Amino acid sequence: MEEWSPPSSPSLVVRSPRQTLSLLRNRHPGRESRSPPTSTSTSLSGGPKPSEVYGFVGSITTVIATTVYLAWAYMPERCLRSLGITYYPSRYWALAVPAFVIVATALCMVIYVGFNFLATPPPTSFNTIFDEYSRERTMFDPANANATGEEEEVERPIEPISDISIDQINSLMHNFCRS
Repeated sequence: MEEWSPPSSPSLVVRSPRQTLSLLRNRHPGRESRSPPTSTSTSLSGGPKPSEVYGFVGSITTVIATTVYLAWAYMPERCLRSLGITYYPSRYWALAVPAFVIVATALCMVIYVGFNFLATPPPTSFNTIFDEYSRERTMFDPANANATGEEEEVERPIEPISDISIDQINSLMHNFCRS
């Protein structure tokens, strides 16, 4: 079996982007591939991630759609007819659709904030102080830790996450404001 080598002159062989990317990925510096690429070896080697493909297709589609939209919105009607484009929507929609999208987006944001206000309890509710997930603060007792009778210093553990009681908050706030 003879070794495969890249053609010395430009080839007329058309390869898919997936095959080209997989060949580039499998290439190691200083070590050339010795076997010719086959359809099974390139399809099993992976290829680009679907998110990359979708991103690329999405960006190309966005550029094409924007170009077509701007050409339709700003080119005079006689230029469109000279290009052979005779059926297209009314120019009214060139302004109506973007305006509708902007207003709909702003309205969605206002509705989202409104639903958050509706879901929030009023300031006078005890649910703003306590709820089913509240945890009382547990204090470390060095007397219980020294129950073994040893006189050496006991390490204090890190306190677990807990809520600060309303009494502590009030004393901190009022004592801080008075000084």
